[in-house]
Amino acid sequence: MGAQWKQAGREAAAQKKGQVVGKLTREIMVAAKLGGPEIETNAHLAAAVEKAKKASVNKDTIERAIKKGAGLLDEKVDFETVLYEGFAPHKVPVIVECLTDNRNRTAPEIRHLFKEGQLGQPGSMSFFFHRLGVVEATHSDAKRDSESDAIEAGAQNLEPLDGEEIPEGHVGTRFLAEVKDLATVTQWLSKAGWKVLASEIRHVAKNPVELGDAEKQQVSTFLNAIDDHDDVHRLYVAMK
Repeated sequence: MGAQWKQAGREAAAQKKGQVVGKLTREIMVAAKLGGPEIETNAHLAAAVEKAKKASVNKDTIERAIKKGAGLLDEKVDFETVLYEGFAPHKVPVIVECLTDNRNRTAPEIRHLFKEGQLGQPGSMSFFFHRLGVVEATHSDAKRDSESDAIEAGAQNLEPLDGEEIPEGHVGTRFLAEVKDLATVTQWLSKAGWKVLASEIRHVAKNPVELGDAEKQQVSTFLNAIDDHDDVHRLYVAMK
């Protein structure tokens, strides 16, 4: 065998990175199409660009995606958002959000990936999720009063933001708002010195299903297979 397995691993990693870049640039194009090419006035685009930069997407690719999405190039952008809803193994509610330029291609492929679960009808999982505007942001003042800012911005709730995205000495918060208030909340937080990492409409689980380790592993395997599909943009899962 020699070192063939290492080469296979490198190829798999390169393919995965290519998928990530493709998904991020697609998000940039859609954000630019919906809100225009100006990062200063398009919070969704600003957040999408920030994510792309963190994933080491090069500047030229980002700029081209913005121009393409905004219709500044000859190439046409014709993506639409399509939701697929159902259960993962162990009756875990799942909503799959896709960005696709061909739903006739995407639908049977997602249906096939649900073979270990149960694909439902549109709207069948709405009972298990709230549809909210979500802003994830960090602030350089670690003692910043997130709760007061949430009230001032018009957010309905907040929770700590965990993960590697919070620089040392900063505070990270996830602000939850009504969908209609998302743009207003985002703009207020930006002006108040918060660095917005994400500003988007999400499905937030109401009562996540609690599973044991073995069951969680089965669900994770199922979800990873779906997430690897090129058209899958977001996965919303009601699981602890």
